[in-house]
Amino acid sequence: MTMPEAEAAAPEVRLEFDADVAVVTIDRPRALNALSGDVLESLDAAFVEITDAAASVRGVLLVGAGGRAFVAGADIAAMAGRTPAEGERMARLGHRVAARIEACPAPVIACVDGFALGGGLELALACDLIYATEASSFGQPEVRLGLIPGFGGTVRLPRVVGPARAKELIYSGRRIGTDEAVQAGLVARAFPDRDALLAGARETIARIAENSPVAVANAKRVLVAASGRPTEQAVELEIGGFMDAFGTDDMREGVAAFLEKRTPGFSRG
Repeated sequence: MTMPEAEAAAPEVRLEFDADVAVVTIDRPRALNALSGDVLESLDAAFVEITDAAASVRGVLLVGAGGRAFVAGADIAAMAGRTPAEGERMARLGHRVAARIEACPAPVIACVDGFALGGGLELALACDLIYATEASSFGQPEVRLGLIPGFGGTVRLPRVVGPARAKELIYSGRRIGTDEAVQAGLVARAFPDRDALLAGARETIARIAENSPVAVANAKRVLVAASGRPTEQAVELEIGGFMDAFGTDDMREGVAAFLEKRTPGFSRG
């Protein structure tokens, strides 16, 4: 096999399990990890596999290979000749992947090192947390191509940074750096470089893993479901999740351990 053939055969999305951490890597560095249809299908399959293994997974890292980009956007070359119907299918696929990430019981951290633009930012917004290196940049530049965000940018970005800032970013196509992204509440933590980023993300997952996996999954479910809903509906969702917690073994174990001043022995999911 020649080298070009070997490179072509390499998977564009890799899923690896490292103890109780799942690592999903988008590996198209020459295309700045752009989201083609095949990449989106592979991401969908990866998160199905992670959800199926939920009992042994306490957190997920979503990363881009190559050191230049998390994901620089959708595959523009592949979009050039698409019809409206084909555009709709692409958007529905992107939304399916985002919904799959949100439905994953384990927390998902987008580890951004470089560009997170267009579909890349939308992919990161579907994750629970965005961690980034100081050299990263973020934006929704679709209007510069005569498009609009199609994978959730008009929905999730306003929820995170507020309607005014989201409109300014989407209408202008402007990129922002990590400092501004942190200030806007888009990025949870910034790191000096990729190694520190990945170490910090693993540290967070390790802290989460000390808690009840059932409670963490319950909290994530309520947070995702309540996002964007009127207060009255969101409150009912929280009450339902709080009620569900009282029916779990982990709640009884956690309370007993607190009263007995010992470390709880939570279930594995």
